[in-house]
Amino acid sequence: MTLALESVVKHYASGGGEVVHAVDGVSLRLEAGEMVALYGPSGSGKTTLLMLAAALMSPDRGSVRFDGREIGKLRDDEAADFRLRDVGVVFQHFELMRGVPAVENAAIKLLAEPISLGEARRRAAPWLERVGLGERLEAMPEQLSGGERQRVAIARALANEPRLILADEPTGSLDTQRGLEVLELLRDISHERGVPVLVVTHDPQAAHVADRVHTLRDGRLVVEDGKRTQPADSTPIAGA
Repeated sequence: MTLALESVVKHYASGGGEVVHAVDGVSLRLEAGEMVALYGPSGSGKTTLLMLAAALMSPDRGSVRFDGREIGKLRDDEAADFRLRDVGVVFQHFELMRGVPAVENAAIKLLAEPISLGEARRRAAPWLERVGLGERLEAMPEQLSGGERQRVAIARALANEPRLILADEPTGSLDTQRGLEVLELLRDISHERGVPVLVVTHDPQAAHVADRVHTLRDGRLVVEDGKRTQPADSTPIAGA
């Protein structure tokens, strides 16, 4: 299972008529069992790159392939099926359903399969336990803190055991310790199951957890750092 972006371009027209070069000729390859952290300032194109990898948008030029399949040109129904069956996406805005217990929020994607609600809950519960919410299975989103809701969203992305994991600021609402635990969980899943994991982040801890670190600026991949290397524009971790 390999994610390969080759010379990918995605431009937008801004409100003022200018062209925004969100992704400008990026080539990036993630191998099976590899976690890659992608850094960059706001507006650098990180989230656009993640959306292209998730088949949430199509590139203007270039190729986006997963496991040898071109996903940049899928029909809408094919792209939706790809995200449902193959991809776990952790969005920056987690959008849980109000009035629905955490365990059922985490089980949402499982319910697309021909299984009962009880079976979906049973399969989702261990993922909530792995993100530290084993005692909060029945809590409603309105009863959870922002960090707890973020962890439910992470469990939701992992519950169907996806073949590709894409995470947009997965530690943004978490304290330092919980953030590190989530990053280590993503790395462990990547290594244990041979799953490529791409994490878009500002969290400096990711540089110490990921197998590779890249930096994106103005839509271009400008830095490729070695394994566990601190990104140049991040704040050092105290005691590191």
